[in-house]
Amino acid sequence: MSLMKSEVDFANDVFKIVLMNNAYVFDQDAHAGLSDISASVLADGNGYVTGTLVLVGVTQDDVNDRGEAEFDDFEWTASGGSIGPANGAIIYDDTHTSDRIIGYIDFGSAQTATDGGTFKIANVKVRTT
Repeated sequence: MSLMKSEVDFANDVFKIVLMNNAYVFDQDAHAGLSDISASVLADGNGYVTGTLVLVGVTQDDVNDRGEAEFDDFEWTASGGSIGPANGAIIYDDTHTSDRIIGYIDFGSAQTATDGGTFKIANVKVRTT
């Protein structure tokens, strides 16, 4: 896995997020890069555009013999229709040509933002040990 091989640089790499359609099931062994999941990425539309949201505000914490990156909250505003349903989101490292997946957020159930509403994801942390 790339995180364990130091191929991911939380201080300098560019991280993005994509929403996953309702049928997606994460497989950490088979889903290493964005190309492995592209068929399940939520389609563009109504204020959501795949791969345009860059995650910012990365902070690192290695006090407890682990690496931890925390990203600022982020959101999309639905316009002209709904965003979703989406059952999760993938965080990936856009710096590498493979668009290496570094994390999956499982929403627990399908989420939708109706027209005029926001699709917000908060308190995102990626931890390596």
